[in-house]
Amino acid sequence: MIRTLAALLAAASCIPMAQAREPVTTVADTTLTLDDAVIAAGGSAPAAQAAQAGIDAARAARTVAGLRPNPAIQAQVENVAGSGPYGGFDSAESTVSLAMPIELGRKRSARIAVADAQASRALLTAAIAQADIRLQVTQLYVEAVAAERRLGTARDQARIAADAAHAAMIRVQAGRASPIEQQRADVARINADAAVERASRLTDAARANLMRRVGRSGPLDLGWLDRLPGQGPEVPASAAGTLALVAADADLAIADAGVGLARSQRVPDLEVGPGVRRLSQTGDTALVFSLSMPIPLFNSGRAAVAQAHAQRAQADAQKRLTALDIEQAITDAQAEAANAAITARATAGPALAAAQEAARIARIGYREGKFGQLDLLDAERTLADTRIAAIDALAAYHNARAQLERLTTPAPQQGN
Repeated sequence: MIRTLAALLAAASCIPMAQAREPVTTVADTTLTLDDAVIAAGGSAPAAQAAQAGIDAARAARTVAGLRPNPAIQAQVENVAGSGPYGGFDSAESTVSLAMPIELGRKRSARIAVADAQASRALLTAAIAQADIRLQVTQLYVEAVAAERRLGTARDQARIAADAAHAAMIRVQAGRASPIEQQRADVARINADAAVERASRLTDAARANLMRRVGRSGPLDLGWLDRLPGQGPEVPASAAGTLALVAADADLAIADAGVGLARSQRVPDLEVGPGVRRLSQTGDTALVFSLSMPIPLFNSGRAAVAQAHAQRAQADAQKRLTALDIEQAITDAQAEAANAAITARATAGPALAAAQEAARIARIGYREGKFGQLDLLDAERTLADTRIAAIDALAAYHNARAQLERLTTPAPQQGN
């Protein structure tokens, strides 16, 4: 990476000064591509920041899980405020001791296992967040590009409607057509102008939504919408290695670690420690040793173990359900993308070419008086519908493809 950057800097320094004096701004320099939008949105997205905070919290929890319990200092005074010789403090016995908890049953290693499993799950959550960000930005980008393409279609139809209205006016003035044709043409022109306003408003909203998520503006790559892959065999739907299934595996690992932790909690801990006792009557001191262990009389830990086993069974069932759901969703997304691609190829190819040719012939024939106005309006309506259908099919394809890529996104390898 460092060598690559150095080479790029060296190449940049060799640019002639004449080019530096006359900078040329190309479309490639200013166009906001999909990859640019994803990169711009990924760094500052709240979902990515929340996922990173989850990773930091999981790492802190791992540190906490490895800590040993703190010792305690105990102070005790006996034989005071009683009766007879024990009425004052002359017979007092004061004891200061140190209590050291000793964990048994491998509780510390069980806590660490749970924390490690949760840390791995946090890393997967961050990867899922990045995949979701890419999907969301792609959908917004598709909608923005499609909206601009629809706006262009609406403007073309408005221009065509204006030309048709002008032609109808000339025909009416020449006495070759009824005034009804001019009224009908004016209605078509008004409707086309209104369609431009609606499309413009939707385009502004789509671009605003994209810019709000990306944080930057610029012309979009409108030609990107036309890119369709070559036809080939479908890859069998499989959930193996996908983010969702690996995340389900991580949840199962957390549940397994939870079972081990619940089992370790059944073993009582010891509390031992030395102490020093002072006898006020004689002024002597003596050592004291204490040992304590709780008796699991009311809470033996069996219920907690049963709960952990039930949660483990739930996580295992959820993993199997996730595999089925993912494979079904992949199959549906593949079918939707394939159908959208077929529709896009048909509408944007032969169907659009035929509609354009029919509209061209209708315009020429109408101007020459060979076709009626209804034939012209029908041809123009068919052309507009075909162009919109092509844009909608292309947008549907790219949305289905983005959903398919999200479903099949592989999980990052451990250590990456």
